[in-house]
Amino acid sequence: MIRFTAAAGAALSAAALATSASAQTAPRPDQLAFRELYKELIETNTTLSVGSCTAAAEKMATRLKAAGYGDKDVQVIVPPQDARWGALIADLPGTDAKLKPVMLLAHIDVVEAKRSDWVRDPFTLVEEGGYFYARGASDDKAMAASFTDNMIRYKKEGFKPRRGLRLALTCGEESPDSFNGVEWLLANRPEVMKAEFALNEGAGGRLDAKGERVFLGIQAGEKVYQDYVLTVTNPGGHSSRPVKDNAIYHLAGALSRLGAYDFPIKINQATRFHFERMGPIEGGETGAAMTALAKDPTNSAAAAIVARDPSRNSMMRTTCVATMLNAGHAPNALPQHAEANVNCRILPGEDIQAIRAELEGVFADPAVKVTLVGKPSPVTPPPALTKAILGPAEKVAAKMWPGVPLVPAMSTGATDGRFTNAAGVPTYGLSGMFGDPDGGGTHGLNERIRVRSLYEGRDFLYEVVKLYATQK
Repeated sequence: MIRFTAAAGAALSAAALATSASAQTAPRPDQLAFRELYKELIETNTTLSVGSCTAAAEKMATRLKAAGYGDKDVQVIVPPQDARWGALIADLPGTDAKLKPVMLLAHIDVVEAKRSDWVRDPFTLVEEGGYFYARGASDDKAMAASFTDNMIRYKKEGFKPRRGLRLALTCGEESPDSFNGVEWLLANRPEVMKAEFALNEGAGGRLDAKGERVFLGIQAGEKVYQDYVLTVTNPGGHSSRPVKDNAIYHLAGALSRLGAYDFPIKINQATRFHFERMGPIEGGETGAAMTALAKDPTNSAAAAIVARDPSRNSMMRTTCVATMLNAGHAPNALPQHAEANVNCRILPGEDIQAIRAELEGVFADPAVKVTLVGKPSPVTPPPALTKAILGPAEKVAAKMWPGVPLVPAMSTGATDGRFTNAAGVPTYGLSGMFGDPDGGGTHGLNERIRVRSLYEGRDFLYEVVKLYATQK
């Protein structure tokens, strides 16, 4: 699921710093060939309900083998649970066998889409008005197609990377409650998931309302999703004889205290870099506050200004919010049971049980029982944004889009990177694909990506992966 901090939307007033977004010129021959690969991937339905990731993986494997990859370098791995949930692993070996490869990670499953709701058939690639429309047009078949096509380009041109390249097209990112391919591969085929680091979805570039580039994003780390259930039980009784010991009152009081509570500010490296670089772009009171907070995370006045934006507030601290309620059993009876779901997005590296204990302290009511819901996600600190990671991205971005800054961020959502980071593979969101302020319909109706953005992102990834694979 492609996500970038929604805080980026606030930067759109700073278009003066962006490079002018010129109209897309006629596609090059290699771009037209790439379009056919992209079209084939788009038009292979990979929804959970009726689609097949295996079919998509096999089609991409066929293209790689036609480009010269041998059978030992290309494999489609199908889990026993379902023959439709296959993944593609393809390797371009490096000249130094001691070095672990760079993983090019993308998921090929997509969110469900009803034809009756869409203006166009969601599983037919449509090019219209400078956009590609389709389910998966951006999330995440844009990166999956670009990585696959670039692996073909590298093979055909005889590129010899110092550090090998490993393509991993996986299934189940959009439906992890049913199956997650990255998690399954790490548990069952860990040898194919070994890498020095991985490039993944999670960050793109931001355009303003006029289509001009504001900044290019790179993601490091993501928050942990965790639900907690609050439960209050009571003997109940007849509503004509009310008592103060009411399950609903206990629950309401706890949730009211939660609504007034802010978790402490903890700014990690990615968020500090984000504020540092976004401050001058944003400008005004908020920009000055971000700059001040990057220098001094204890600056409470600056934090209060930055926190006015819900997305930026979420970047600075763990957040927990009530999302569902269920209480009572009859209109004329005192409630015997009251329950609420609290959804938390926890800063990477923070302990899930410690957050549970903090919630209990906030609720300050022993009648409210707090339990975890579901299988906890792995918890790891965000990967470091080193010169070896930032340098190549900045170099290629400066060549392609002079004057457009590279802005790091931590995602407040979640991707497959939560599994690879926990497995010791530092994972960064980096696509080079610039998106519109409204999100382009990702996960919604009429999903789209600019034709120019897709072609540029493919070229960006082609160049930056080469630098990562050859640097010492």
